[in-house]
Amino acid sequence: MRLLEGVRVVECAALFNGDRLGQLLGDLGADVIKVESPKVGDYLRDFGGQIGERQSPAHLQVNKNKRSLTLDFRRNEGREVFWRLIADADIVVDGFRYGALEKAGVGYEAITARRPEIVYCSYTGYGARGPYADIATHGQMMDALAGSVHVRIAEDGLVKWDKQRSTGNSVDFGGEGTSTGAAYAAMMVLAAYTQRLRTGEGAFLDVAAADAVVANAWIGVNWALNEHRVTDRTTVATASTNLYAESDDARYQYYATADDKIVLFCAIEPKFWANFLNEVNRPELEEWREGDADQPVDFATDERLRRTLADVFHTRTSAEWIEVARRCNVALGPVTGSAGELRDEPHFVERGLFVEGHHPHAGDFTYIALPGMVRGQQYEVRHHAPLLGEHTAEILTELGYDKGAQAELRANDII
Repeated sequence: MRLLEGVRVVECAALFNGDRLGQLLGDLGADVIKVESPKVGDYLRDFGGQIGERQSPAHLQVNKNKRSLTLDFRRNEGREVFWRLIADADIVVDGFRYGALEKAGVGYEAITARRPEIVYCSYTGYGARGPYADIATHGQMMDALAGSVHVRIAEDGLVKWDKQRSTGNSVDFGGEGTSTGAAYAAMMVLAAYTQRLRTGEGAFLDVAAADAVVANAWIGVNWALNEHRVTDRTTVATASTNLYAESDDARYQYYATADDKIVLFCAIEPKFWANFLNEVNRPELEEWREGDADQPVDFATDERLRRTLADVFHTRTSAEWIEVARRCNVALGPVTGSAGELRDEPHFVERGLFVEGHHPHAGDFTYIALPGMVRGQQYEVRHHAPLLGEHTAEILTELGYDKGAQAELRANDII
């Protein structure tokens, strides 16, 4: 995709948060320059398994469509290079704990003193402002703060996963923090960039992954915060039929098919239920035909109905039921299990969500594309995930440094 072609992003980040945000912008066509420390760089390369030397699957996915520039901007010579880079930049991604770039002399205040129109996004686990802003975060910490990690104190005194706990209306469906937050951060970056095009004004964006998990689980959180204010509960599922927990509801339920696959049946709207009954021709279901026709949705916590429907769904294959959904206007869809099944699922194949590629140092690799399509444009991996500093000479040449100047910077361990 080339929606952001011509937009330059300077990414100062390591690990999932900033890497994922930069990847989303790069996938949309931006020129993302990943600024890394000369000796180690982004050590996401080094854990989570290795396909090749310093080539982890996570690195290959979230650092694709970027160029790598090694630079020690803590030193004066390095900062001079950084300022040249910023001169043509539109967006800065700061994925470090807020304040780290300030200490190095290249934070928001220093950047905007030179480029007030810059769009600067600080994307961290706990945010740039708040009681935990100065705490370093890793992986599950933001999910834990958001309430989506279920643990308990066991009898032996150790904290263990609580496999039985199901909070229903909660943040359980908020998503994994670093990735969820990156999506919100990208949305805010693009909104700020649009404002800049309209007004010339830059922006400072402060995105916290923990906040994003809560915001993304808005349905459950919204209900939990406002349930006590609800006066009419006729369209509300009971606690046992909560759509985010294991459901006892017969009309919003998972059913096994004749080929031992599973479909999710969602006929809580009267029109879907009526269309389904007209198709299956099962007289024993007629007593449930009307349901509560005066309500927009009708839940049916009925064990007898559920068992009857289980028998009905076992008469046809998954593909046959999907055809029923399409032909008869019934809310019903397939359930996919393993990642291998995802890759072969016709929906994802048709939409091109998985892209087969080849990395020059890691070999064949399956990429995950953007979950959206642009008519007339194709998703592409323009740049493989770079080796540390792979594009340093290329970028410095673009910035006006000749071979002699580059050699001097290298000799002084600036790049």
